[in-house]
Amino acid sequence: MNTSEKLKLIKQISGLTQEKIAYELEVSFATLNSWINNKSVPHKRRRELIDELYKKYTGQKIIPDNILQAKKDVIYNKSKKYTNILKEIISRKDIYDQFILSLTYNTNSIEGSTLTENETADILFRNISLKNRNLIEQLEAKNHQTALQFLFKQIKPNFKITELLILKLHSILMNSIRDDAGFYRNHGVRIVGANIPTANYLKVPELVVRLIKNINKEEDDVVKHISQIHSDFEKIHPFSDGNGRIGRLIVVAMFLRRNLPPAVIKQENKRFYYNYLNKSQQSGDSSLLEDFMCDAIFNGFNVLES
Repeated sequence: MNTSEKLKLIKQISGLTQEKIAYELEVSFATLNSWINNKSVPHKRRRELIDELYKKYTGQKIIPDNILQAKKDVIYNKSKKYTNILKEIISRKDIYDQFILSLTYNTNSIEGSTLTENETADILFRNISLKNRNLIEQLEAKNHQTALQFLFKQIKPNFKITELLILKLHSILMNSIRDDAGFYRNHGVRIVGANIPTANYLKVPELVVRLIKNINKEEDDVVKHISQIHSDFEKIHPFSDGNGRIGRLIVVAMFLRRNLPPAVIKQENKRFYYNYLNKSQQSGDSSLLEDFMCDAIFNGFNVLES
């Protein structure tokens, strides 16, 4: 891992501004910016300070050459500080509400909702019906909130994701929006904007059951496992609508099941998210999606530790 990558990772993990990082390294903002952008290389003493700063915020003395592995190591080490992350979330109403808001706003925005984050908060927590705003989008926000609340209550010791749970989440998400809420599609579909063939609808139940067997495996590389499951689920595309949101709810459940915070996939990163998902589905190489998921988990830690 080069100096630029180390500094970017330190900034991401610590939440520090470049100004504060420059202060800790006793250099000017311009010098730090030059290092981050690979325009210059720090001298030995400064490299040692950067390594010390890396250890301070990651807890790791040995720095992997591979930045993806470094991110995973930091994530797994951070999770060890918590006996039960879900319990930590539920015990703090401010953190719980922030997760509900962040996950709901971003997942719906990714699917095209025009509601702002503040408008979403009004709908979720103040039960305000917004005039001159799309009623379906407002219902989608409330339904997603209900689905998340239901999901959080299901996750207990030895929790397993089941077909029944997935169908129940879809029935909540699409309640009063679609007649087929809670049922698999009975027709062919295409993933808009992606040249990826979806499963024959007749095979959907069988493929979902097969996927669930993999979902509940205890893999060592949690991020890789969950990224690949997410890729496979979206390729099956089991529902007429709501596949992306259900897929991301499953991701939330899988991370919490392994004592990691929900991955907050931000709507402004939608293009990268779809590109990396598409690459994983086409080539079977999920590394870019894994790296993206790591960043989304860091977003989750930022909410948890705010």
